[in-house]
Amino acid sequence: MDRETRVYAENHFRGLKGRPPGGACPPPGCVDFIENPDSFSYADFFKGYLLPNMPCVFSSSFTAGWGSRRHWVTSSGKPNFEHLLRKYGDVVVPVANCGVQEYNSNPKEHMPLRDYISYWQEYIQGGYFSPRGCLYLKDWHLCRDSSAEDVFTLPVYFSSDWLNEYWDSLDVDDYRFVYMGPTGTWSPFHADIFHSFSWSVNICGRKKWFFFPPGQEEALRDCHGGLPYDVTSPALLDRRLYPTREHCSPPLEVTQEAGEMVFVPSGWHHQVHNLEDTISINHNWVNGCNLANMWHFLQQELCAVQQEVSEWRDTMPDWHHHCQVIMRACSGINFEEFYRFLKIIAERRLLLLAKGMGPDEVEGEGGEGTMLGPQQAAFDIGRIAEVLASMVAHPDFQKVDTSTFLPQPEELLRQLEEVVVTTTIL
Repeated sequence: MDRETRVYAENHFRGLKGRPPGGACPPPGCVDFIENPDSFSYADFFKGYLLPNMPCVFSSSFTAGWGSRRHWVTSSGKPNFEHLLRKYGDVVVPVANCGVQEYNSNPKEHMPLRDYISYWQEYIQGGYFSPRGCLYLKDWHLCRDSSAEDVFTLPVYFSSDWLNEYWDSLDVDDYRFVYMGPTGTWSPFHADIFHSFSWSVNICGRKKWFFFPPGQEEALRDCHGGLPYDVTSPALLDRRLYPTREHCSPPLEVTQEAGEMVFVPSGWHHQVHNLEDTISINHNWVNGCNLANMWHFLQQELCAVQQEVSEWRDTMPDWHHHCQVIMRACSGINFEEFYRFLKIIAERRLLLLAKGMGPDEVEGEGGEGTMLGPQQAAFDIGRIAEVLASMVAHPDFQKVDTSTFLPQPEELLRQLEEVVVTTTIL
């Protein structure tokens, strides 16, 4: 991030006045297509798509050098089963059954990749049918479970990735995934975890995306308040079941070709269908641009838990603590974990600024990630300080036992606010 981009970003957030960023819906069919890596900078992406929280598609030129595009795909553009079996055949992977609805998702099982590929080949030979159903390999943590060397190169546009930076520091998890499946596999209607950003690259195959900007999903709720499982279902035309459906704008539709990269903005609900046998690499990520969205999402999740167990509020000892425990079990994070997340990222940015990095130590352009720069670090600290101030003042966070937290949240906030003052650009 350069100085001019940081000024632009901070003016943007001052204009929001503490409101979480949203995303205006462009005209149907008008998702921008970014053609040339050489003429599209990090600042271009930051100002044009990340800050306004708008989707875009990058051409296959941005991923042309990836090893997975060379080795995972045959000369005819199909999945290279032979290579995948040789390299990863014994790795156990999660597999979802697209033909079975379990709440608003699909049930999963685990099997060696070689067994899934055997199923996939039989599915193709059977005319894209199997008595076992339509199985989709989803959420395979390739980077966590195996060596991802020469599989992909993280594009600089997505290099400010606090979510994976945090989990890498703990060495227990990540939010980097591989998906693969035959024609007809799909992901039901959803918004990404923690209202994170995501990016998705088709290594081979084609996908159809249906996008709804933040807030549009409310018009899709059924008469019981639930969100749909499949936004392409004819059931949505039933006004008795979906009484507000007519107030929802048509989805923004995108067809993603092989090699192309889709940027999914924060909080946008979407549904995705594989139009061909497809392999994709996907990351979820959070940074200063959508941190407020993540914090807003966590507050909503806690409210939902509290509402569910409200009848035991006066009789259950440590009711507030139990709500946090339930929230973590359901969402993967609670207020205590979120504070640790903010603390780790904040301490790393404070250390970076303390080292006094020179002006040459900044991000590169054209799709190759390099070192985090001092302007980005200062911007990050400002975003963390704003969210941490809101968190410290939140009544439910004040009920969390912070006695073992080091530093104490108020002390960390004081440190951050001091840095914000000294690094403010006038």
